[in-house]
Amino acid sequence: MGVMACPQSNSNSRNESPSESNHHESELKSLLSQQNLQSVPSLSSSQSQQQQQYLISNTHHHCLTTLKGHNSYISSLTLAGEFLYTGSSDREIRCWKQNPLLSDESDHESPIFNNLVAAGKGAVKSLVVQADKIFSAHQDHKIRVWRIDSHEPDHHQKYTHLATLPTLGDRAFKILMPKNQVQIRRHKKCTWVHHVDAVSALALSEDESLLYSVSWDRTLKIWRTKDFKCLESLTNAHDDAINALALSNDGHAYTGSADKKIKVWKKNPGDQKIKHCLVATLEKHNSGINALALSSDGSVLYSGACDRSIVVWEKSSNGGSMEVLGELRGHTNSILCLAVVSDLVCSGSADRTVRIWRGFDRNYSCLAVLEGHRGPVKCLTAATDHHRCETAEKAYLLYSGGLDCDIKVWQVLVPNSY
Repeated sequence: MGVMACPQSNSNSRNESPSESNHHESELKSLLSQQNLQSVPSLSSSQSQQQQQYLISNTHHHCLTTLKGHNSYISSLTLAGEFLYTGSSDREIRCWKQNPLLSDESDHESPIFNNLVAAGKGAVKSLVVQADKIFSAHQDHKIRVWRIDSHEPDHHQKYTHLATLPTLGDRAFKILMPKNQVQIRRHKKCTWVHHVDAVSALALSEDESLLYSVSWDRTLKIWRTKDFKCLESLTNAHDDAINALALSNDGHAYTGSADKKIKVWKKNPGDQKIKHCLVATLEKHNSGINALALSSDGSVLYSGACDRSIVVWEKSSNGGSMEVLGELRGHTNSILCLAVVSDLVCSGSADRTVRIWRGFDRNYSCLAVLEGHRGPVKCLTAATDHHRCETAEKAYLLYSGGLDCDIKVWQVLVPNSY
């Protein structure tokens, strides 16, 4: 376990349980590439050749380091303060310095060398951080909550298991009433607060009072973060497994599924029971959807699928429904993950590359292709690099996790303007 220096590149240059192995087919579906969309215009060819050439020739990137420690593929990355949290199918959650090169490597008790947060049951599928809590979604149908104690000596953090959702109290209260029972198989019922398949994604509302979860059981659930109570469950939200989730600041929830659809949900205004309703269904992909991401203002939605395409959706002029703006083409295999930072869109693919796209005035350019992973790129997260201040360019740190068990840390430098 530790940090390994990457070769510089610049594109100007345990055994699994039977229950877990049953999920391999679902995981592999997301890796199968299908034909590009033919009916959607490409946005990556709409800028002038001169402008594209300027942006590409003045964008620089290199791999700062490779973080090693997980024994199986990386499934989730999330940033919180100065830390990067990573989840893997080896059932472990680990913590790293956001920029490992700034760490004191002479201190062997630093998070680089002693960074295990938790080792639980079931592969980790998704992570979100709320103040002093980490919420982790698992393949064993559970959501776990971990408390972060930052008051340890030498500024080290300690992690304690706080709860497992649904909580015992929530389950006990619901099980007493028959109306809380739902049919999950022909001869089996359970309470509606339970997920009955892998929990694939988590997201927090803007005020962090609500936690949203989606699952391969086709449900969307909403939990209250202060007491971990399940407030609502939308059963059969999709016709197939739900793989992706994104929340906008105006209260819309977007879910992407293997049924090729994106659904838009909205909380009913004035409803004290916090009931959500379906307000739109977005259909354009011709294969299962693996990833969703929103622009910082929530006006643009990006969706990635097995059809090798990233579809760009934009809110209509009246601020209503999402409409297709176009498609970003370039990857040669399934899109597995997306991340947005500032005006950059980052995409990871089963073709083992990460692409950096920049949008301006409805036009997009692919600024860089990051190569180095030895397997499909499963997850991404990114942030502004505040340790580098240049007036002519913006600096970003991009983190990519792959099926090669590696986490790569990239620095990307992009010109401020054309």
